[in-house]
Amino acid sequence: MTRVLVIGSGGREHAIAHALLRGGSVTDVYCAPGNPGMNADGIITVALSQSNHSALIDFARDKNIDWVFVGPEAPLIEGLVDDFQAAGIPAFGPSRAAAQIEGSKTFAKELMARHSVPTAAYATFSEYDPAVAYVREQGAPIVIKADGLAAGKGVTVAMDEDTAEAALADIFLDKRFGEAGSRVVIEEFLDGEEFSLMCFARGTEFWPMPISQDHKRAYDGDLGPNTGGMGAYSPVPQIPSSMVDEALDTIITPVLEGMAAEGTPFTGILYAGLIATASGPKVIEFNARFGDPETEVVLPKLTSDLGSGISALLSGGEPEFTWDTTRTTLGVVVASEGYPDTTQVGATVPELDYSASVAEHGTHVYYAGVAQAAESANASDSDSAGLVSSSGRVLLVQTTAASVPAAQEIIYSVLDAASADGLFYRHDIGAKAI
Repeated sequence: MTRVLVIGSGGREHAIAHALLRGGSVTDVYCAPGNPGMNADGIITVALSQSNHSALIDFARDKNIDWVFVGPEAPLIEGLVDDFQAAGIPAFGPSRAAAQIEGSKTFAKELMARHSVPTAAYATFSEYDPAVAYVREQGAPIVIKADGLAAGKGVTVAMDEDTAEAALADIFLDKRFGEAGSRVVIEEFLDGEEFSLMCFARGTEFWPMPISQDHKRAYDGDLGPNTGGMGAYSPVPQIPSSMVDEALDTIITPVLEGMAAEGTPFTGILYAGLIATASGPKVIEFNARFGDPETEVVLPKLTSDLGSGISALLSGGEPEFTWDTTRTTLGVVVASEGYPDTTQVGATVPELDYSASVAEHGTHVYYAGVAQAAESANASDSDSAGLVSSSGRVLLVQTTAASVPAAQEIIYSVLDAASADGLFYRHDIGAKAI
C-alpha cells in the first residue's frame, strides 16, 4: 500500500494524480489543495494551502505518506522539497537552489552561457529607461520577459518597437508582475517551430518523455494575448526525431551536468521549452516542473507505472518509463471569459457528454479552476455536477486517437455540444501538425 501526496490544484496535478492511480502501485493519492473536479477520479482533496509547509508536513506524517510530488513552480521555488526532505519525508522535485532555473530567467541564461547551451542572445535590465534604449538599439521583432514567475504570462513577443516599449512599461512602471518584474530579460527573436521536451531527471541522469506542443495565444490562429496555455498535443510530427536527439545532447545533458558540477544538482521534472531553428534546437525557457497543459497530453501516453518509476528515482534505483508512440493525444482548454486579463468567474461548468468515446479513445476531463457551487455542495451525479469556474483555465478535455484530425473530431464534438456560457476555447488546437 503506497500513499502519495500531490501538491497543487490545477489540471497538471489532476493529470499527475490520475496517472499515479492508473499505474496500480499507488493505492491512495491525496492532493493539497486540489479541486473538487478531482474527486470523481478517486483523488482525495485536502484543504491545505501549498504555501503552508508545516501543515503539509504534519499531514504527511499523520497519513503515513510514502512520498510527495510537488507539482507547481511556486512551492518548489519556496523550498517545499527541501522542507519535506529535512523532515525525513521523500519528495520528488528540485531543491530551492535547483528550481532557480525557472525562478530566474537570468540564472537560466547565465547557466546556459557557462555551458555553451544554444539559446537566444539576451540582455538583462532592472530599470525602464536603459531597457527602452536597448530595444530601440536592437529593433524589432524582439522578446520581453519578466525575470521571475508570472504564471506563463510574463512574456511578450513584440513584432514592433511600440509593443516592446508598452510591455516594458507594463512591467516596470505599472508593476503588473510585482517582484517578478523587478528585472527584465530582453531576448533576440528566434524564428521556428516551438516544442516542449520534458524529462524525468536525477542528477546527471535523465529519462525523456515524448515531445509535445502547446498553444500559448488565447484565440484561434495564434491571436490574442499570451496565456498559460490553451491546449496541447503529442507527438509533434513536424519536429524530426533527429532534432530531439540533438536537443538531448546539446541542451539537456550539459544543463544537468553543469548544475551537478556547480553544486545545484537537479532531481525532478526538467522542462525545456525549445524552438527548432535553421541552425538546430535552441532554448526559449526552462521550467522546473511539468508543463501545463502539456502534462495532460503526455502522461496519458505513459504505458508503465508512474508511481513505480518515481519510487525508483527517489530510492536510487533504475526507473522504467515506457510510452505509447503510435497514437496522438490532444487536449483543449476551456477558459473563463476575459482570460488571461480580466477573468470572469462563477460560470456554470458544463456537464460534458463524452461517455460514448471513453471506452474506445480514453477521453478524459482534467479540472483546474473550479469550485463547488454553494447550492450544490453535495452534488455527485457527474464529474462536473455543481461546479463553477473559479479562475482563468477551468478544465481540459483530452483524448487519444490515431491522428490529430481524429482527435480533434472527438474533442470538438464533445465541446461544441455543451453549453458554455461565460467560457471559451480555441477551435484549432493541433492545427500546426496537419
